[in-house]
Amino acid sequence: MQSRLRVQGHPIQPMLVTFPLGLFVSATVFDLTDVAGGPTFLGEVGYWTGVAALFAAAMTAVAGMVDLWDVPVDGTRRTAIAFNLVNAAMAGLFLVTCLVRAHSPHRGATVAILATELVALTAGGVGVYLGARLMRQFDSGRADTGSLDALAGGTVEIARPRP
Repeated sequence: MQSRLRVQGHPIQPMLVTFPLGLFVSATVFDLTDVAGGPTFLGEVGYWTGVAALFAAAMTAVAGMVDLWDVPVDGTRRTAIAFNLVNAAMAGLFLVTCLVRAHSPHRGATVAILATELVALTAGGVGVYLGARLMRQFDSGRADTGSLDALAGGTVEIARPRP
């Protein structure tokens, strides 16, 4: 499968998915520190990190939907749909936590919010598994994807200085 959204031959969606995942994990760490008795501003940092992650997740979802058009109708399509649904569920849980916190004066985290975020990150772990499975399925059609020649797109030549 060839993605429609590519940068120098590489699909964009697998690159983008790292941003919301990393931001969601960071938001959860900030919230964990806030709940554990850390400085109160960390709860607000966790909130705004979650908001940034939601914007990154929206961009990733758009790229995922564009890529879904080209997925063959077989087990790969089911895996791709499950991958997108799991990631949407993770983002949805974080959206709920952000909406709950939006109206509080300090936007600090609570134990219930932290528990919801941990459930969302568990779903994100399933998404990572499904994403890795998709990449293995897409790479199975390529020849020798593990060699350095596959990265270079051909043979590697070394220029030697002339005597």
